[in-house]
Amino acid sequence: MFTWWESLSIVSQIFVCIAAPATLVLLIQTVMMFIGIGDDAADGLDSVEILSEGSIADGDGVFGEDIVEVDTDVSGLDGLRIFTVRGIVAFMVVFGWVGLVLDRAGVKLWISLPAAVASGFVMMLILALLMRWVMSLRNDGNIDNRNALGTSGTVYLTVPAARSGAGKVNVLIQGSYVERDAVTDESQPIPTGMEIVVIGISGQTTLVVKRK
Repeated sequence: MFTWWESLSIVSQIFVCIAAPATLVLLIQTVMMFIGIGDDAADGLDSVEILSEGSIADGDGVFGEDIVEVDTDVSGLDGLRIFTVRGIVAFMVVFGWVGLVLDRAGVKLWISLPAAVASGFVMMLILALLMRWVMSLRNDGNIDNRNALGTSGTVYLTVPAARSGAGKVNVLIQGSYVERDAVTDESQPIPTGMEIVVIGISGQTTLVVKRK
């Protein structure tokens, strides 16, 4: 072990020091998730949630504080929780091991470092997409949209006028901040960022909204 460590360059040793502890933490998180420990808490470990409009999500931050949000509009990434504790740990795991492999292969640092960073971010994005899919299954199975009646929310994809199409809104239902399709009977579209009130349900999951 010591011989292997001493054979590494300083750059490789740094990559190992990043990857090894992160891998251990990720393994612990995975085991806890599979045995059902900390699963609910993990949903609240979001330090930053990317939304199309700055809005207040319901949940606890990393240390039990309010979630810190960034008023960001990233095309195609609406509602993704990328910068979470789990996501950052996954980034460090992939960043460290990819960097180590490239450095051991003799790749120059100015190439291996950006490649490791890019690989880490790709892993974060994949994890965010996976978690959104899992949470959508959970939300669809447990949340009754009728409980949204009378609640307020925010439009992040314009709701077309006179039910000519569906937009998307963020609303708080049963203590969870969720994304739902929405239509309106108003004669004018409800633009992104406008506050709305849910006044009805159309079909199974589409909300009928109006300006607040």
